Amino acid sequence: MTRKQRPVAERLERSRNLSLEALSSKTKLGNHSPDEALPAQEKGASSVDVRSYTRPFLSFITENPTVFHAVAHFAKKLEFYGFTRLSERASWTAQLQKGGKYFVERNGSSLIAFTVGLDYKAGNGASMIACHVDALAARLKPVSSLSAKAGYTQLAVAPYAGGLNTTWFDRDLGIGGRVLVKDRKTGKIETRLVKLGWPVARIPTLAPHFGAAASLSNINQETQMVPIIGLENAETDNEKKVGSKSAAPNTFAATQPPRLVKVIAEELGIEDYSLIVNWELELFDIQPAQLGGLDKEFIFAGRVDDKLCSFSAIEALIASNSPASIFDGKSPSENSGIIKVVGLFDDEEIGSLLRQGAHSNFLPGTISRICEVFCGDKHHANSLSQTFANSFLISADVSHAVNPNFLGAYLENHSPRLNVGIAIQADPNGHTTTDSISTAFLQRVADKCDSTLQVFQIRNDSRSGGTVGPMLSSAMGVRAIDAGLPQLSMHSIRATIGSSDPGLGVKLFKGFFDHYEEVDAEFA
Repeated sequence: MTRKQRPVAERLERSRNLSLEALSSKTKLGNHSPDEALPAQEKGASSVDVRSYTRPFLSFITENPTVFHAVAHFAKKLEFYGFTRLSERASWTAQLQKGGKYFVERNGSSLIAFTVGLDYKAGNGASMIACHVDALAARLKPVSSLSAKAGYTQLAVAPYAGGLNTTWFDRDLGIGGRVLVKDRKTGKIETRLVKLGWPVARIPTLAPHFGAAASLSNINQETQMVPIIGLENAETDNEKKVGSKSAAPNTFAATQPPRLVKVIAEELGIEDYSLIVNWELELFDIQPAQLGGLDKEFIFAGRVDDKLCSFSAIEALIASNSPASIFDGKSPSENSGIIKVVGLFDDEEIGSLLRQGAHSNFLPGTISRICEVFCGDKHHANSLSQTFANSFLISADVSHAVNPNFLGAYLENHSPRLNVGIAIQADPNGHTTTDSISTAFLQRVADKCDSTLQVFQIRNDSRSGGTVGPMLSSAMGVRAIDAGLPQLSMHSIRATIGSSDPGLGVKLFKGFFDHYEEVDAEFA
């Protein structure tokens, strides 16, 4: 049976309500009913059921706590919808075809997905959405073992970006990430994902009875934010000795907390701890994302910045290129003359300068390789420059929602609200790419897909943040805008968004892909 022949209900249920594990096992997630997983589009190419994305987002954000889990989830979902996995290390010349759908990963923590329209010609533009998929975290140090203090087993961690701030105190923390494992038979090293999703660690506060010592105003991250992961006693000392027998001297596992090695090895089914070559692990808040508010108008979740826009962008690309076939047997990509692109980048929170960051050659290089395949007799450099000139980039990162308790910190008429729509982010000093042309362009897209745009700009006496827009637009010379969904409590371990916001993001981003060519034609 082909994908087009599958029952509509089955495909819709799977597309909206399945987690990475559910997609793998082909089972439905949790207690979600088919009514909670409505079609992305019912009345035409631009119609999006906003609320149908709420529970899938809750599942996604809960079950994929690290950047590696998130990218693996998106890759699995893209493959389900007919996207072909490409390797950067292979030639794409024989693989890319007009009408095709593809994605490529870098480092397991960044991903670019794209489609090529059937009517695409060399020099035509690309409609691009770029997000960052990393989040603030506390990562295990290269040697994470610490000497026991006062009978506690502790874990050596370091803040990633703004992680280990005061909101991390007294939270139930799990451990997850990627583990490099050597195959004993082949000698090959493979990547395995691990998630210890119970409260493994905790960073305890000092009770206020201790006076000034308990103040959180000047916390030392090295000495006062060290997580506890167990107790040291005769029984656990014996377990440590027994558990360490499988870790040969001078191996990576021998440098890590023995009981942590044991638990991770058990999770991955590894008997010889020496086969664990290395790992990249981090702490994460295990509390699931939840609906909140009297009418469930909120989502309370961790790691929202910026898995939120990443989720909406991938869903929009899928919806723009495949779900139409559920209803009328056609896909919007069949008469498209452009490339549609979503780029999810790691390391934005620390400057994007690593090879998997947006400041690398990942996105420009990918666009260049696509153009090269289809340029034919045209000069590749000329065709590539023409493509960039005909392209447009949405740099999608979360924005600040207005906080009712701190209204004085916001500008009048520049205070985005939840459950309204994406906010354009403006800054006169080049921290964003937004200008009058890009604002007018996105407004025309919003008009065509019935979306509402908001605007945010920081006060003159506050500090503006930045994201991937300036670095990507300057590298490629493309028109660009910074715009994203608003959230409360940015950079806290738990944030708040509107329960309709994931779907509102899908709606505008899908409209951007669907209406790009007609809107672009309005601009000289």
